[in-house]
Amino acid sequence: MEFFYNLVMSIKEILLSFREKLKKVVNDVETSQGRKFALFIQLMIVSSLIAFSLGTLPGVNEFQKQALYYFEVMSVVIFTFEYLLRVYCAEKPLKFIFSFFGAVDLIAILPFYLSSGLDLRAIRSLRLLRIFRIFKLLRYNKAISRFHRAVLIAKEEIILFGFVSIILLYLSSVGIYYFENEAQPDNFKSVFHCLWWSVTTLTTVGYGDMYPITTGGKLFTFFVLMIGLGIVAIPAGLIASALSKAREDESI
Repeated sequence: MEFFYNLVMSIKEILLSFREKLKKVVNDVETSQGRKFALFIQLMIVSSLIAFSLGTLPGVNEFQKQALYYFEVMSVVIFTFEYLLRVYCAEKPLKFIFSFFGAVDLIAILPFYLSSGLDLRAIRSLRLLRIFRIFKLLRYNKAISRFHRAVLIAKEEIILFGFVSIILLYLSSVGIYYFENEAQPDNFKSVFHCLWWSVTTLTTVGYGDMYPITTGGKLFTFFVLMIGLGIVAIPAGLIASALSKAREDESI
């Protein structure tokens, strides 16, 4: 009995030692192996994004499509193995799975296995944010930390502004619907169809695919555009003010 107990304990120690070594490779970019692993993953991410972009070219023949597909399979296998390693090496696996990077890592590979037809390979570009951990740029780490504190400072105002923006989008959709529905029933069919016009107008983009032709609609659009200028400026002002406050707190 003692023999089996010692054997189990020995296996446990070996597994823990192996896990600690893996953690240094997967998470610690200050070691030589960790840096090589991180750079390899970054290279695979960039390569997979290039392959994805090449696949959208109109002149791609069948052989090239097959080559890109096999490369995608290889990429997904590597990213899956990396994801499982990160889960295994995490101090709190569930916390990693539901973290920002954990979610991005999973979303980047999950559609391939589900065969849902939803192509989310482009989301891998978000994984390039890990590169800041490789370079250990102190300036950027400080800037990111400062920006995070700024968001926390202005969190309540940003949430309130978000709700106000949604209400304004809806009200402007209803307003333009009443002004333009009779004059342009094909473009302004319903309040839901008018939401696109509201988004492009309030953000001052104005694609021109939907525009008012009635006098009332034009006047209404003028007021919506004036409000839109404020909508664009307010979040920038909030963040700028909060960043100044975060910088002041940092210097104290």
